[in-house]
Amino acid sequence: MKKSSLAAKLIALSACLLLSAAPVYAKGKSSVRFIMHFVDPASSPYVEGGKKIAELVKEKTDGQITIDVLSDGELGGEWDTLEMAVEGKLDIATCANSVLTNYIPQMNVLDQAFLWKNTDEAHAAIDGTLGDLIRERALSLGLHIIGFEESGFRNTFSTKPITSIEDFQGVTIRTLENKYHQAAFASFGATPVAMPYTEVNAALEDGTIDACENATANCLNSGYYKITKHVTNTQHAFVYIALCMSDDAWSRIPEDLTKPFLEAVSEGVAYERELLSKANEDAVEKLKDLGVEFHEIDREVLKEAYLKASEENGFRFDETWLKAVDEAVISAAHQEG
Repeated sequence: MKKSSLAAKLIALSACLLLSAAPVYAKGKSSVRFIMHFVDPASSPYVEGGKKIAELVKEKTDGQITIDVLSDGELGGEWDTLEMAVEGKLDIATCANSVLTNYIPQMNVLDQAFLWKNTDEAHAAIDGTLGDLIRERALSLGLHIIGFEESGFRNTFSTKPITSIEDFQGVTIRTLENKYHQAAFASFGATPVAMPYTEVNAALEDGTIDACENATANCLNSGYYKITKHVTNTQHAFVYIALCMSDDAWSRIPEDLTKPFLEAVSEGVAYERELLSKANEDAVEKLKDLGVEFHEIDREVLKEAYLKASEENGFRFDETWLKAVDEAVISAAHQEG
């Protein structure tokens, strides 16, 4: 990172921390202000969800708690800002579950490719026992997981058509810094490369990579479509966005406002999930209008390749957390029935 860029971020962070710590007043009552940070663009469903949370928190706490939402990686990447939250230097960091796994190893159960058949299973897990396990472990880090937005199922964006597993040969693809995601693409025959979200566009432009993967809406919101004219519905992974609040920030919530604060966050999370679903649907039509082609692929073939690689790599997962996964699948099936 260039020194000027680092200095600018440090100045921005210092200003945010001062703002967060400064007491303000609303309707004669002392008030607390928090900073919530996203690496994603302001137009993304995640940030829109964060803004909705801020709006609802202010409304439900009668203005006594306010949240300023920062976007576009203003303070750094997910790793950087999660570490800030752990150290109490940032009120609320947001990150993909795979990033949080580096602090909570048992969460690697969520990083398996083709884990969920549908969003009902994914929601049953994170809103149930599995989500509780994550919250419990996070407390030992000094983090309060106040909610889970989601990036949802991820698809593949590429410069050439990918309609079969053979088409992945010779493809260099950006993935999250996650060995399970990387093992999946390697098993397809691609070359996975981990890099920060904020560097993907430049890497596509200079040809360092020729593919990336994310929620379909992000192909539009992040401008990837200008280079990746093909989207393959791999749905290889489901990603959650954890809202990680520092212990210091949590301690500043007045006791009588804890319940309305969490209710507001919960409603904002539900809003983001609905927004993401609609954004993905809308993005498909908009991307088609922009000349992007969509392709289907045999996901069972991809899944078989990943499971073989998983066994060869000796991937193992905590039994308690695996049971929570099974519980979610059963719960979702009952709801459908």
